[in-house]
Amino acid sequence: MTTSDSSNKPLDGRVFVITGAGRGLGASYAKEAALMGAKIVVNDIGKTLQGESTGETPAEEVVREIIAAGGEAIADTHDITDYDGAQALVEAAVKRFGSMDVLINNAGILRDRMFANMSIEEWDDVIRVHLRGHFCTSRHAAAYWKDKAKEQGSPVDAALIQTTSIAGLHGQPGQANYATAKCGIAMLAHITHMELFERYGVRSYAIAPSARTRLTLNSPGAVEVVNKKMPNGFDYFDPDNVAPFVLWLGMRGCPAPSGAVFGVEGDVVRRYNSWQIGSTVNNNSKRWTFDDLQAAGPELFKGQDRAFSPMSEVIKQF
Repeated sequence: MTTSDSSNKPLDGRVFVITGAGRGLGASYAKEAALMGAKIVVNDIGKTLQGESTGETPAEEVVREIIAAGGEAIADTHDITDYDGAQALVEAAVKRFGSMDVLINNAGILRDRMFANMSIEEWDDVIRVHLRGHFCTSRHAAAYWKDKAKEQGSPVDAALIQTTSIAGLHGQPGQANYATAKCGIAMLAHITHMELFERYGVRSYAIAPSARTRLTLNSPGAVEVVNKKMPNGFDYFDPDNVAPFVLWLGMRGCPAPSGAVFGVEGDVVRRYNSWQIGSTVNNNSKRWTFDDLQAAGPELFKGQDRAFSPMSEVIKQF
């Protein structure tokens, strides 16, 4: 665990629910948030990246570490892809700590395969854990915050933080299932912003973290990068580097605009723009012909070669 000034508790009293928090980034979020005064529900089902049971209880291990450092936390092993289990996770936070202020959806798995060889099971498993898993927990959190806002007659100060990825924002060969799910999660964050922020005060974000985790150590093209350090010794891909920004999003009154998507790694934060129109052509109130389209092509496609940065180019920036 990293250390924080005991006199400065910017998350004092905030209740965080963090999925996939038994290891890697989720564990880093949980332990750092606890040091900052938050109360934590550490959710982790205890499975491998391939979705197989390990027989371990990583959530309980993280909780023991938090409590030993003077923090407050409970372990939860509900399956986030189970609709009722996700509801039980939210209810566990409210029952134990009296409320829930921040949900960080972090849990995920990998089933990498080139698309022409991918099985339906590999597709369904990844979509289920990422997209369905983010939906189930977010759906019950949203209902809780909606009811709370109506009950108190004023907006809540809550944050819903989804985890997309640079694979989902830039693409990555061999990860059609994973990248598709992560791309969908970025849009989910935008839609929940549109539905929840103005009405109920719930800020909604998506983050694309890059760090040394089980996922990146098993991702094509990433493993050679994430173990490197900067010339001054700075461990650029240490998961603890990502935690402060993510937790800042969950702080009371965080000024980061709701609906935003951020890339976070090392000492770098990037703000992504959502889908934008790159160019427009029209045919002067006439139906298009093939000849018209051929003629308009150069204008329609100009700049396309610069419009999309592949994941490999983002990684090369390091």
